[in-house]
Amino acid sequence: MKTTSLLRLALAMFLAGALGSAAAQEAHKADPQAQPNRVEQHEAGKGVLRLLPGDAVTDHLIDTAKGRLAYTATAGTLAFYDQSGDQSAAVFYTAYVAKGASANRPLTFVFNGGPGAASAFLHLGLVGPRILDLGPDGHDAATAALRDNPDTWLAFTDLVLIDPIGTGWSRTVKPDDAKHFWSIGADADSFAKAIALYVAKNNRAASPKYLFGESYGGFRAAKVARALERDQGIVTSGIVMLSPMLEGWLTFGDDESALRAALQLPSLAAAELERKNAFNPAALADAEKFAMTDFLTTMAGAPPQGAAGEAFFGRVAQLTGLPLDVMTQARGFVENAFVKSLRRDGKIVSRYDATFAVDDPYPELRAARGPDPILDGVSRAYGGAMASYARNELGFKTEMTYTLLSSQVTSGWDWHGGRLQASAEDDLRTLLAFSPTFRLLIAHGYSDMITPYGMTRYALDHLPPMAPPGRAQLKLYRGGHMLYLDPASRKAFSADAAAFYRAGE
Repeated sequence: MKTTSLLRLALAMFLAGALGSAAAQEAHKADPQAQPNRVEQHEAGKGVLRLLPGDAVTDHLIDTAKGRLAYTATAGTLAFYDQSGDQSAAVFYTAYVAKGASANRPLTFVFNGGPGAASAFLHLGLVGPRILDLGPDGHDAATAALRDNPDTWLAFTDLVLIDPIGTGWSRTVKPDDAKHFWSIGADADSFAKAIALYVAKNNRAASPKYLFGESYGGFRAAKVARALERDQGIVTSGIVMLSPMLEGWLTFGDDESALRAALQLPSLAAAELERKNAFNPAALADAEKFAMTDFLTTMAGAPPQGAAGEAFFGRVAQLTGLPLDVMTQARGFVENAFVKSLRRDGKIVSRYDATFAVDDPYPELRAARGPDPILDGVSRAYGGAMASYARNELGFKTEMTYTLLSSQVTSGWDWHGGRLQASAEDDLRTLLAFSPTFRLLIAHGYSDMITPYGMTRYALDHLPPMAPPGRAQLKLYRGGHMLYLDPASRKAFSADAAAFYRAGE
């Protein structure tokens, strides 16, 4: 009797549970919004990343100097996850891979600097298969148009262009989390992680791996190479840098430092030679010698007076094109005076290329003010061009804004003790010393005032000699910080880069 009662009780409980489950299912059918399913919950947890589409893969052809090249383009994202297993960020990238190439074809990861700049500058300005044509002089943003790039670096290396978090279409799920990526160390770690993810996902472990960075991106490349070795077990075969910042104390140091002034002077002399249509290596070599001898020793002491002062400042005025009275008043420290006072015809020059001048929007002011003629007047065209190109030619369609330059990233950057302390010297010493096959190629435009080539030459000259010699090269070209705005310099740099890669085969 007792057993029968227990059976009846169990049956009643089972029926109640079944009926309750059925009722719950019916209720969910009647009100589908009552409780989101797991897919909906997952999408809701991705925040703004819901606006990013899946990877877009397309096939293309391009004619290069070596003949027609078939390649595959992938515009997509690499997912970062936190310790709970939830997605924390997505890193946007564009990859170009030549078809039919060997498994050990070089693979180059490309990024810009800022910090706070997306990769569209190098992407559409230099290395990619499509390039933004800014007119015959490379400065007409109003007539910018995309065209094939016969000098694309895809002819000698596969390419992966990466946008750091907060730029391009790279974002964190939670907006406040983005700042955790905005420091020297965290930035290098995140790039190393993105590179490792791409290598694993695409089975590219056998490929020689190179890094290419512009401006702060050059500094970043040295940090990323070390992070790749330390945390990902990936060894870098070489680094290419364009207009890099290497030493913060030189780039951001005292405006009245005699050494900084001496290292800047050749770039200003190059710009004056260009302005007079008299550019030649011999004249520039004379300016370089003067800068590191008489100019440096004189500037390190008390300002010369009388006839000696007139002769000294007259020589500097002749080299730079600045009026003698301005040069004398500035006591030879010409960087800030150069931007505003070089031209007395209502023009102002760009720090990114001292040969380029436009009408001064504030002619009544004594000091320079306002946006830069190249950074803000020309290069912003790369942002709109990248968004259009990704959507219409690569098939990556999103409603998210493509952020070319993020002031939020720049202003929020953690320099680990201040930007004057930032240095790539230890990284370069270690990379060159620990790997006898590691090689470095650095390119500069002569007339760049943002990162003058003299500062990079100084940094390289003070590295210890390491065998085998000749693994660190400095190449100079006519033009400024973005030397690829000059078609001839872009072609010459691309040819030198191709030779650099061939030497590593």
